[in-house]
Amino acid sequence: MQPDSSASSLRIARQLLDLIYEARFDPGQHLREQPLADALGVSRTPVRAGLKELTRLGAVEARPNQGFFLLKGADELQQLDIEPPQSSDQTLYELLVRDRIAGALPESFTQTEISQRYDVDRGILTRTLVKLSEDGLIARNAGHGWRFQQTLNSEVALRNSYGFRLMIEPAALLSPQLRADRAMLKRLRAQHLRLITHPDLTQVPARDIFETDAAFHESLAEASGNLFVLQAIQQQNRLRRLLEFGSYQNKRRVKEWCEEHVAIIDALRENRPQQAAELMKTHLQFAFDQVQMRKTGA
Repeated sequence: MQPDSSASSLRIARQLLDLIYEARFDPGQHLREQPLADALGVSRTPVRAGLKELTRLGAVEARPNQGFFLLKGADELQQLDIEPPQSSDQTLYELLVRDRIAGALPESFTQTEISQRYDVDRGILTRTLVKLSEDGLIARNAGHGWRFQQTLNSEVALRNSYGFRLMIEPAALLSPQLRADRAMLKRLRAQHLRLITHPDLTQVPARDIFETDAAFHESLAEASGNLFVLQAIQQQNRLRRLLEFGSYQNKRRVKEWCEEHVAIIDALRENRPQQAAELMKTHLQFAFDQVQMRKTGA
């Protein structure tokens, strides 16, 4: 597993790509560290690490005593796949939940059974079970072992998830503590524009599309100024990662929800939180209705 500093470099590299795309820099552009650091709200050190990562990927050139220079155009930058490696804990987390949804795991289990079945280190298993418990996906048995909660019924979970999010996400945008940082909104907008204008979304990995979606909802939850809202949306995104990956195959709908997200971002950029909240409600209501239609076979 890569160290945290490396994963951080990859995240900064991805944010730099979004800024470069939004600014429409041409190949040969001098990428100055301080302006980029100011735009991302970080120091020059992580920006330098991110630029080195982009250099490794061939998007940027490091010239001695001159700095970093862009090598690729916008279309080529869209093809770069920058994703921090998944931790062993997260890999096991997703494996356990997906196997339970598929019926490959019983409702009740012991830690020893899971350890033997997946051949995992006890420390990784313990941390994973704690996280699953915190997320409300498993609970301790009265006697011995653990049991999966009913929330892992995918249809029920999705309906409840969207119903819950309809209650809190629009309201969060009306919070008196709302602070929608312009640099953050600019980054989010650039991420979505990359998908909207992409010539062939079938070539974009599903995880990249999901991360764009998840980052949007988590960033706005964080902007609400309420830690409990952020924690709730992070938990919902962990569940969605497992239940909704298939929905990203509908590329037409991907572009539609990207455009809906951009409309919400633009409303916040123009200091119109009421409109942003109404747009968020419409956006989530459409997704909720789609889940309901699948339930009824409509």
